[in-house]
Amino acid sequence: MDQGGAPPIFSASAETDGDHLSVVVTGEVDMATADTMLQTALREPASQVTLDLRAVTFFDSAAIHALVRLAGHYPHALTVLPSRQVSRVLEIAGLSSQPWLHPA
Repeated sequence: MDQGGAPPIFSASAETDGDHLSVVVTGEVDMATADTMLQTALREPASQVTLDLRAVTFFDSAAIHALVRLAGHYPHALTVLPSRQVSRVLEIAGLSSQPWLHPA
């Protein structure tokens, strides 16, 4: 199986532990997948949400928009764990000092 030019597979999975929702996202978050990321994080009611983006390899403006919408939905209950690529994109977008962003 040739893995050379294949883009990373996108996935978004959610796991609930009491009132805490953990969403793990992998691959590329772009115009085609950003809404899936958002809907996965909004699927279950939760008082705390962790969005784990440490395995995200690409993050575009649609992904930023989805993330900002999620932050608005959980204004004091969101924790975002970014990959290096996500951190860089959020820095360029002027969002690197948001209280929900927890770089490694």
